[in-house]
Amino acid sequence: MVWQCRISSSNKADVPLLLAKSAENEIRKSRRRLLRAEIGIIGGSGLYNMPGLTDIHEEEIETPFGEPSEVFALGTLEGRKVAFLARHGKGHRILPSELNFRANIYAMKKLGVTSVLSVSAVGSLKAEHKPTDFVIPDQFIDRTFARNATFFGEGIVGHVGFGDPVCPIVVDTFVKACEEVGVVGKRGGTYVCMEGPQFSTRAESNLYRSWGADVIGMTNLQEAKLAREAEISYATLAMVTDYDCWYEGHDDVTVDQVIAVMHQNSGNAQKVVKAAVRLMPTDLSASPAQSAAKFAIMTDRAAIPAETKEKLAVLFGKYL
Repeated sequence: MVWQCRISSSNKADVPLLLAKSAENEIRKSRRRLLRAEIGIIGGSGLYNMPGLTDIHEEEIETPFGEPSEVFALGTLEGRKVAFLARHGKGHRILPSELNFRANIYAMKKLGVTSVLSVSAVGSLKAEHKPTDFVIPDQFIDRTFARNATFFGEGIVGHVGFGDPVCPIVVDTFVKACEEVGVVGKRGGTYVCMEGPQFSTRAESNLYRSWGADVIGMTNLQEAKLAREAEISYATLAMVTDYDCWYEGHDDVTVDQVIAVMHQNSGNAQKVVKAAVRLMPTDLSASPAQSAAKFAIMTDRAAIPAETKEKLAVLFGKYL
């Protein structure tokens, strides 16, 4: 049977409007289909885009915690659906202390991301970690004081385990990717997360060295905490750019020095991330992050405000 639609002369003027609305609806449906990703990439200083990304669609992601750092570049890399975010925004315009970490990680979760590959520039606290080396830290020390690093609050109390703050599967993937690309990628180490934006004093730098810390940066700990609450497997590829200010015989760290090394090594970072995307296991069920919030919520479900439940549904809906 063939259905026919007759349009009266009085309605002919509405046809272009109807067609336009129909086209707009199809575009919206298409965009909704595209708004899914498996692997998230957070590019730090020196990594503001991801070469090799195809079928790119830029999307603004709304979150109840405000705006993420930048629009997300959604696309395909090495046959995997990925979401790329420039941590400091295009043009590097957001201070570490100004970053909306909650919005960035919430948006990743909203997109369906199950693992995040983070890239970050760091200073070295040990002579063995040379500029242009990569370190994949497995521990953090928090020296920040002006940041919100939890999704809990506003009527809901929760505590996730954080003794091992990064996902061993993602760490393994980064290590294998470094080996494949042929760059120095050191497994393990302690990352000191400082507030900034100033670099360390010499006394601070030597204090952190006395603790046995390996590298120092300004951004990754809050991402790791929030990713764990959001049940996203997370690890950092830390790119050494300088020796902070402790190393006698070397100039104190400067922005010019950091930028020079970043430019030198950004190509290697992009190659490592590309390989890591391809090597990332599709099954992350063995990752401790994937069920981190299962027993985290202490609040009586009946006592949690309805608006808080709605706000956190993307993150904890299955537990509420």
